[in-house]
Amino acid sequence: MIYNLDFVGKRKLFFGISVLLIIAGVVSLFVQQLNLGIDFVSGTRLDISMGKRVNIEESKKTLTELGYENPNARVGGKKSDVLIFRTSETITPAKISKVEDAFNKQFATKVSIQSQVVDPVIGRELARNAIIATLLACVAIVIYVSIRFEHRFAVAAVVTLFYDALFTIGIFSIFQIEVDVVFIAAILTIIGYSINDTIVIFDRIRENFQKLQPKKWDELSDMVNESIRQTLVRSINTVVTVLLAALALVILGGESIRNFSLALIMGLISGAYSSIFIASQIWVVWTWRSMKKKSVSA
Repeated sequence: MIYNLDFVGKRKLFFGISVLLIIAGVVSLFVQQLNLGIDFVSGTRLDISMGKRVNIEESKKTLTELGYENPNARVGGKKSDVLIFRTSETITPAKISKVEDAFNKQFATKVSIQSQVVDPVIGRELARNAIIATLLACVAIVIYVSIRFEHRFAVAAVVTLFYDALFTIGIFSIFQIEVDVVFIAAILTIIGYSINDTIVIFDRIRENFQKLQPKKWDELSDMVNESIRQTLVRSINTVVTVLLAALALVILGGESIRNFSLALIMGLISGAYSSIFIASQIWVVWTWRSMKKKSVSA
């Protein structure tokens, strides 16, 4: 049972699992890269509502006949009735009308098209701002945790935040889920949730450390294990509550927020895992080494 688990004693196992997951994600990023949406690579996205189940092969054939070679198209929508077509070309309103007419004629149905066009300059600006926002969030967290706690807590917290972000990005790369500007909002939400959960555990560790003043490794590890157990129910209840809301968004929400909801679910699971199984273990290992150095110098 997880409540009786020796969290510190199993730290090497948790570190090993975490490293393997990150390696898998990094390899996928090098091999497959990210499936970037037009928010970042610019171009045009057409959401073609068919009014019936999409025939992907016939749809691609129609797009090819319109001059779009090897069209990047997939099925979307709750009832698989939307064809999502992406191209690096900036499609004019006149060309969109031609696409609509061709689909009306080919499938004998009244289609509707929602278009999203992103200029290359805007795409580069969005990507740059997304990176800056994420880095600024991490810097602010380091400063806050360093002031409220100490540098060891801050470093452990930032390591787990990078783990959460890399894990989520890696999953999106492995399964080639589209990454758009809403994904960045999900990453920042994940960072906020993860640091909140981590700080709750760190606050209990600091409180117990000051009260018990452990001198030996067994005392220190027992203190950290007990601190995690004391906050475990709160951590599990929080993640389950938010997961239920995120799952509802995936099931009931529209296509526009589905990727946000998926990223949120992955990040919530990763954030809970890293807060319980990684952050505290990093702190306890570093703290024990510091304690040994002080005892030797003394």
